[in-house]
Amino acid sequence: MIKISSKSLEDLEFPAVCNQISEFCITGLGKEKALNIQPFPNYKKTVFGLDQTNEYFNSKTKDQPIPNHGFDAIQQEIKLLGIEGSVIEIGGFRKISAITETVNTHLKYFKKYSEDYPALSETVSHLEFDLSLLNQINAVIDKFGEMKDDASPLLQDLRRSINSVRSKINSSFNSALSTYNSYGYLDEIRESVMENVRVLAVKSMYRRKVKGGIMGNSKTGSIVYIQPEATYKYTRELNNLQYEEKEEVKRILKALTEFTRPYLETLKEYQELLSDLDVIAAKSKYAEKINGVLPKITKSRELQLKEAYHPLLYINNKKKGEKTFPQNIELAENNRIMVISGPNAGGKSITLKTVGLLQVMLQSGMLIPVHEYSRMCIFKKVLTDIGDNQSIENHLSTYSYRLKNMNRFLRKCDDKTLFLIDEFGTGSDPELGGALAETFLEVFYEKGSYGILTTHYANLKKLASELPDMSNANMMFDSRTLEPVYKLQTGEAGSSFTFEVAQKNGIPYSLINRSKKKVERGKICFDRSIAKLQKERSVLRKTTDSLKEKEDKAAAQKDKLEEVNSRIQQKLESYQELYDSNQRLIYLGQKINDISEKYFNNKKKKELIGEFLKLVEIENSKRKKENAKQQKAKKAKERKLKQEVEKKIKPIREKKQEEKKKENEIKKQEANKPKAKLKIGDLVRLEDGKAVGSIDSIEKGKAIVNYGMFTTSVGLEQLELVQAAKK
Repeated sequence: MIKISSKSLEDLEFPAVCNQISEFCITGLGKEKALNIQPFPNYKKTVFGLDQTNEYFNSKTKDQPIPNHGFDAIQQEIKLLGIEGSVIEIGGFRKISAITETVNTHLKYFKKYSEDYPALSETVSHLEFDLSLLNQINAVIDKFGEMKDDASPLLQDLRRSINSVRSKINSSFNSALSTYNSYGYLDEIRESVMENVRVLAVKSMYRRKVKGGIMGNSKTGSIVYIQPEATYKYTRELNNLQYEEKEEVKRILKALTEFTRPYLETLKEYQELLSDLDVIAAKSKYAEKINGVLPKITKSRELQLKEAYHPLLYINNKKKGEKTFPQNIELAENNRIMVISGPNAGGKSITLKTVGLLQVMLQSGMLIPVHEYSRMCIFKKVLTDIGDNQSIENHLSTYSYRLKNMNRFLRKCDDKTLFLIDEFGTGSDPELGGALAETFLEVFYEKGSYGILTTHYANLKKLASELPDMSNANMMFDSRTLEPVYKLQTGEAGSSFTFEVAQKNGIPYSLINRSKKKVERGKICFDRSIAKLQKERSVLRKTTDSLKEKEDKAAAQKDKLEEVNSRIQQKLESYQELYDSNQRLIYLGQKINDISEKYFNNKKKKELIGEFLKLVEIENSKRKKENAKQQKAKKAKERKLKQEVEKKIKPIREKKQEEKKKENEIKKQEANKPKAKLKIGDLVRLEDGKAVGSIDSIEKGKAIVNYGMFTTSVGLEQLELVQAAKK
């Protein structure tokens, strides 16, 4: 059973992460759950929770994304369903209908893509695809949230009657308006509306001549508002019908509520599922914001964080446009406890908090900002002692409070515990407090616990260098400027640079020298040795960086020279080919000149032709040899080019084949669908065609299609309906 106390979560600022995740939730219930995220209780649930988040995170790369999970909370409706005889209003049924449809859409989706989302499919597997409630609600209430006219035969009749009476009211009022206006009894405005009823604006002097009910008068008393007698009669009839309509609507809603009541537990599960998906989706969006990934989860005790960022610091620095420095931290069976030392403001506490926060985030199903090759295990306990922790309520000093905390550590620490302690042993006499801290550390070591602590105590650094499964580490500083580098260096302790920092801040050297005399010589030598090692390490790092930079430049220069050399070689080869070609032409010219000169002297045509043919044969034999070599080289070049092209085309071809396969499946599905029955006047087109024509006549399974410019006879099975003929 994994148990991480609320104190440890607060020390590591985990609630701040939960608050940032809640901002990505799109439902009220999801926000509530996100604010109360806790680490999972065991290894199996932790891995499952991580898989859920990782699958949702990777869904954005899929062709078919996960459907929207948004919903309006139905707590009030669930409460009403638990009360016998209660009735849910139309608005409540709209919310129930929406949440039911959303859940069934997800069930259908995860069933179809269960191979891509095994964890999310298992998350919804306890629910069954069921549209009976949705269909029942949709049969009564339309998509605009109104009761359908055909919700019951009586309601349909009542609404027809209401429409009829309203028509009579309008007709009778218009008739009275026309009649009394022609008599000159009406004011210029002719009519008005009072209490949602149309009334005649009758001049006060003619009020007795207009039959009907007086509804009121104007402020001046010059106009009396009268509802005509015929209209008044129909209005009473309308009121009666509307009352009956309301009663029928209540009866239908009551019946629908009774139908829904057995689904009470199912609706609770629906709401629970969608709010859980909302939190998973929010974790996924948060991972995108912090560049989170899922590291390798191992059952062996190890913690190997590569390029790890503190998420809260990363987001805050990103807003400010500042750089955040990643850390590489490693704990393993042969290096279980790490003692980090060095000056203040060097990043020790942030490194400590980064490890703790990333660990509890991981154990709460969140992806974390580390390199994908990082490796992490699951700890059953994460114990922290970070910050001042002065207890005002219990009147405890910092040191008393920390001693109580250490007592808790001593009781709970075991080989499945990760402890994180900031400024270990502080708050008391340095020598006595250091001795007690050393004893505590020995106990943690003996119990096989894993942990990181920060300290300035030399005896703890010394202990870390002596014990085999414990190591020192320090936050690197620039030895010249004494500015922090924000990089963890393992393998050696760090100097606090107490006197050096004091000197840099203007403290007189005489006072620093007097202070040195007050400290034991051994401690000063020890701290000086550490400082010297750090300075040497800093120089070595700068030298290494400089050499690396030079090596990169040399490699780039080498590549450039090789490219230039290759171009020069090609040009030389071209020049050589040109030179050889020119020499050959000169040689042929000389030969022809010799043969022509010989013919000029002896005038022997036969000898001339023989000599010339011999020269041609020699040249042709050379051409054959050259052609054979060239063809062989050409074929080799073509073969190589073909292999390269094939390598590049292969993934494209596979993608096209996959797309074609999908298209064939869609076509197959469309082919299996029943075709619309075609009739004369329908607008149609050939399958895979674009031109649209109308059917003039149909006979013996063939249709005469008119395309305007021409007509053609086509089999009905080759046509698809574009638009049915208007009736």
